[in-house]
Amino acid sequence: MAATGKLEKMLILAYDTAKDAESGGTVEAKGRFEALINPETYTLEYKVKTADGQGQGSSGAQTKFEYTLPEELAFDFLFDNTGLIDGKPKPDGVFDDVDAFRKLLTAYQSSSHEPFHLKLVWGNLLFKGRAVEVGITYKLFNADGQPIRAVVRVKFKGSIEEQKRVAEEDRRSADLTHRRTVKPGDTLPFMCFHVYGDPRHYLFVADFNQLDNFRRLTVGQPLLFPPLPRAQVRR
Repeated sequence: MAATGKLEKMLILAYDTAKDAESGGTVEAKGRFEALINPETYTLEYKVKTADGQGQGSSGAQTKFEYTLPEELAFDFLFDNTGLIDGKPKPDGVFDDVDAFRKLLTAYQSSSHEPFHLKLVWGNLLFKGRAVEVGITYKLFNADGQPIRAVVRVKFKGSIEEQKRVAEEDRRSADLTHRRTVKPGDTLPFMCFHVYGDPRHYLFVADFNQLDNFRRLTVGQPLLFPPLPRAQVRR
């Protein structure tokens, strides 16, 4: 049996903060955009940050995980005033509509001192993040030179409300890899104490970072503090 009901259009809701985007609905939104026509495709990208290292006694590079990067989402949005799509031709061009859309995605907001946080809702897609790239292609013009059709390609980068991010990552746990930068006065045991709660793991961290002398740290030097082997986790 064929599905019945109104065709669901992609909806973009704009909020002042990531917390509002996390929990807010259409009523709380400071702005909204509903697609004229749903896109044919969209692209989701998932990436991780890695660093190349070299294990002891090995001549080959070893790729080490550092952290997961925010997911990225890309869409093409169509703007059309010819009437071919919705049967409602409009005498004005699409420039004002496109510019309003661009401002919703990227314009600086005086109330929050940053662009809006966005929530994209369509079918089983629920994406929260920021617009990081907007490219506009005008494709058709009327006799006055006004654009009457445009395609706007937008790339979004995912984000998460800070309290929820901290709860998920639990940065105080020794079960995650931490990246730290050496500051004046830092010693490796001192840094291990702050990351793991125990300074005695300094030899493990020195070996992981392939330090020739753990007593000679350079200010500004990046160090990785990996998950501890279960045998070393202090009970």
